[in-house]
Amino acid sequence: MELQSFLDHVNSGTLIEGGSKEHQFMHGAAQEALRTVAEMNSAYRTPDEVRALLARLTGKPIDHSVVVFPPFYSEFGKNLTLGRDVFINVGCRFQDTGGITVGDGSLIGHGSTLTTLNHGVDPDRRADMMPAPIVIGRKVWLGAAVTVIPGVTIGDGAIVGAGAVVTKDVPANAIVAGVPAKLIRMTGFNAR
Repeated sequence: MELQSFLDHVNSGTLIEGGSKEHQFMHGAAQEALRTVAEMNSAYRTPDEVRALLARLTGKPIDHSVVVFPPFYSEFGKNLTLGRDVFINVGCRFQDTGGITVGDGSLIGHGSTLTTLNHGVDPDRRADMMPAPIVIGRKVWLGAAVTVIPGVTIGDGAIVGAGAVVTKDVPANAIVAGVPAKLIRMTGFNAR
């Protein structure tokens, strides 16, 4: 299986059956991603070295304005897109197989987890996975230790309070917090 065929499969939201050729491809691709993040996380790396490793991980150019403070973890990498002026703090974990997009100017607080795969509910089909992308808009701020589950979109200018678990889409310019995250109020600003 080729990378583009796999990406077409998961980006269409099609089930990844446990033991299927897609499942096997995903596990093989994970080994490449794990080698890259191990290199990134194993010693001090300059910002330019981190960006070069991110480019290898994602297979895409990484803008010079992107800043990631290792350690950073990704189990796939090739379905991760980072905009300009993105900042990702220490200890974040991105499960990007189902697709993660982080918009320009967004800040991801330390220890945050973004997941894009759900497992089957049926115990006999638990190895099956349903991909669903996460989209983080422009100028979003995720506080420390935020968890975002598969299929969530966070609108431009939104703020997610530390420790929140985001289970539903967040409107643009909203402040949400809690477990599960609920609307606290609007920011009073419009992200541009």
